[in-house]
Amino acid sequence: QVQLVESGGGLVQAGGSLRLSCVASGRAFDEYLMRRYNMGWFRQAPGKEREFVAGISRSGGVTTYADSVKGRFTISRDNAKNTVYLQMNTLSPEDMTIYYCAAKYNGRWDSTYDAPSDYNYWGQGTQVTVSS
Repeated sequence: QVQLVESGGGLVQAGGSLRLSCVASGRAFDEYLMRRYNMGWFRQAPGKEREFVAGISRSGGVTTYADSVKGRFTISRDNAKNTVYLQMNTLSPEDMTIYYCAAKYNGRWDSTYDAPSDYNYWGQGTQVTVSS
């Protein structure tokens, strides 16, 4: 198994920025294993279904974004650090919810995935709060 731990959430004013991190770990987990995983970020508000935010290919060369965050959020990965990031700029109260990191084992090298059912592993989430 792979364990995912998110961090970096917190309280920001509308228009501000946050950078979320997701660290992957496990038995003998290393940079080689990290490159086996397509990665994504999702968010879920109370009473609503999990929503795709951003995805990144195993290669790191392909990224996709939900329309609601295009131009504001950037997903990236540093396989040597076993870490995926989500840079969030120009935050609004509509972005206020819990954000989850997800990993899909052995997907296509240069593809991204946007359905929760595509992913095998999930983190526990990190809370993002945006004040007005």
